[in-house]
Amino acid sequence: MTTTLLILGASGDLTSRLLLPAVAQLLQRDPDLDLDLRGAGNDSWDDAKWRQVVHDSFATAGGRDVTSRISSTQYAVADVTRADELEGLVSNVADELVLYFAVPPRVAVAACEALAGVDLPKKTILALEKPFGGDEAAAERLNVTLARIVSEEQVFRVDHFLGRSTLLSLLGVRFANRIIEPLWSAENIESVLIRYDESLALENRARYYDGAGAMIDMLQSHLLQVLAVLAMDPPATLSERDLRDAKAAALRATRIWQNDPVRASRRARYTAGRIGDRELPSYADESGVDPMRETETLAEIVCEVGTARWAGVPFTLRSGKALGDKRAEIVVRFAPVRHMPHGLTGVVSDGGQLRFSLGPDAMWLDLNVNGGADPFALRRETLGVELGEGSVNAYTEVFSEILARDVTLSVRADSAEECWRIVEPVQRAWRDGGVPLEDYPAGSNGPKQWATSAPRGGAS
Repeated sequence: MTTTLLILGASGDLTSRLLLPAVAQLLQRDPDLDLDLRGAGNDSWDDAKWRQVVHDSFATAGGRDVTSRISSTQYAVADVTRADELEGLVSNVADELVLYFAVPPRVAVAACEALAGVDLPKKTILALEKPFGGDEAAAERLNVTLARIVSEEQVFRVDHFLGRSTLLSLLGVRFANRIIEPLWSAENIESVLIRYDESLALENRARYYDGAGAMIDMLQSHLLQVLAVLAMDPPATLSERDLRDAKAAALRATRIWQNDPVRASRRARYTAGRIGDRELPSYADESGVDPMRETETLAEIVCEVGTARWAGVPFTLRSGKALGDKRAEIVVRFAPVRHMPHGLTGVVSDGGQLRFSLGPDAMWLDLNVNGGADPFALRRETLGVELGEGSVNAYTEVFSEILARDVTLSVRADSAEECWRIVEPVQRAWRDGGVPLEDYPAGSNGPKQWATSAPRGGAS
């Protein structure tokens, strides 16, 4: 049966850079996939222009050319916030429809409100990009609107981090290893760091990023989803309901460290600097930026998960742009051993670390060992394994789940609201000036003082 994939906002960067290459990879993997690809947007493109964009984007996916599989693809100029124009876009779709909202959040909300009055095919999937609302109340209103259109099982809130091969591999590491599974609690783990530092700067994304910042762009969405996978109790199965129930329970138990957003958060913005051979202007001088907004490009918060499993363990979430070292990782630091036999020499700061790299995917176990010239001297050694990049990229996994009508890797409505609840105290503290906006030169690793200090409980 033919599935119609209609991308709203098809002329935008997200579509050409990520969505269309993922569609190409899906077509390469599944020769029987019957896909009617359509695009709609407010740019005055014709079908020929759209098809050229599709062809060029497909080429970036590598592999065999599958452009002929969607040679009849069409593009329509439309205001997707108008019910009558949305009605026209879907009027000739027979049965299975995927509406992908590759548009700014405010446009997605307006489009969903307009869709509430549109007659959609029964087998319609709504796929929305984060952020899902602008705060907890807005997320709740959006969820109410979506429930008027389709059932929750027909809503795919896209967080492509949930499709990352490393994050999915984490399930096997956690639950299938006797040497790790019993240790996964406050009894043995001292702290957890979830970091996503980028060397990329604004890259012409001011229209979205200046209204979001590092907190909304990364911490409130992607990194809290990673926390949920790390902190959840073992589900009975990895089915949609069991897995999402376990994640939601972890998020409900999560709050800012000691309920003190001033002490448990910090923020900064990059100034002019150099990364490699690129000279970067100050963020405040980037095109499209409003300096008065004080948008942060580096954010860090410390959370705690109020359960018997995790009480007292700080979970530090950090992400920033224009940083010198690109570091995307999960660091699980084990607590020091209770007793060290007298005679072993050397400083041991912890009981070892388990680290995961988020692209290229890898895992390392840092151990304290002795031997060598001085058989009683301790040193740190690392055991590592390359996990590879997975057979498909994250968005290909997302599309695969969407077309299979499997929402396991989607953010459920209640989890979307919980993520806003968790960060809202920090947002208020920042708006009220309780946490200063620091600065750091582009190409550095953040403000100098961050290297020697951390928010209370931090694992930086």
